[in-house]
Amino acid sequence: MTNATPIITITSNPSPDALVSFDNVRLGFDEGEILRGLNFRVAAGETKVLIGETGAGKTLALKLAAGLLCADSGTVRVLGQDLSKLTEQELYAFRRKIGFVFQEGALFDSLTVGENVAYRLREDQVDGDEVETRVREALRFVELEETIEKMPAELSGGMRRRVAIARALVDRPTVVLYDSPTAGLDPITSQTIMTMILRLRDSQGVTSLLATHRLQDAFGLANYRFDTAANRVVHDAGAASAIAHDTRFVVLRHGETYFEGEPEALAESSDDYLKQFLV
Repeated sequence: MTNATPIITITSNPSPDALVSFDNVRLGFDEGEILRGLNFRVAAGETKVLIGETGAGKTLALKLAAGLLCADSGTVRVLGQDLSKLTEQELYAFRRKIGFVFQEGALFDSLTVGENVAYRLREDQVDGDEVETRVREALRFVELEETIEKMPAELSGGMRRRVAIARALVDRPTVVLYDSPTAGLDPITSQTIMTMILRLRDSQGVTSLLATHRLQDAFGLANYRFDTAANRVVHDAGAASAIAHDTRFVVLRHGETYFEGEPEALAESSDDYLKQFLV
């Protein structure tokens, strides 16, 4: 029988300077309550990976962190701001500080790749030369600068996902949210996307909250790093690696935090619910 009591395991003290924090967050819709007291924190420079069954609330947590939804109760605090207390205009400005990579990319089909990446900057009336520089910089980061004049329909699924990452980066955000960034992609393309995420984490120290169904992605973030000198991903397994990169897991169950801690603690757990994610 699966354990019913959450087995929260935190092997390091939560930082008082957390850039993202969920405190007893609850959220429901007509079909019932989905988040039932979600609690976790993401410290500056940390990568927190959300894991859980379909319907556990991973995507809802990301949308709450982006200010796209408002919790029924509890507190969602991001970059020092209680999002429930912000006006719509203030939320609009807040979202400029957050990068969000949606599961399907969510590109505008009628705009070129360059126009998609530049969309936020154009809305903010950034100078044209600055827009060009930053768009090319973001596309160069995801190794797609040559696609700047192409339309999304001309790109593969993996390339569209990389453009979505470029669009999320163009404002140089402090926090990036990833919603199942490799979902629906073949293994080789998924590896390319994860390389982009590792590179962003290790070369720029971006704080990340990533939801995924794929444990290989979660452990990849914990066990690999991007070597900027060699310009490639290298294996760096073990607890020391995960702690050095501040990569930790949060497992959701029934809208609550069931487990929070280091990857090794999850891998070594005898809990039936946690073990099902390791099969």
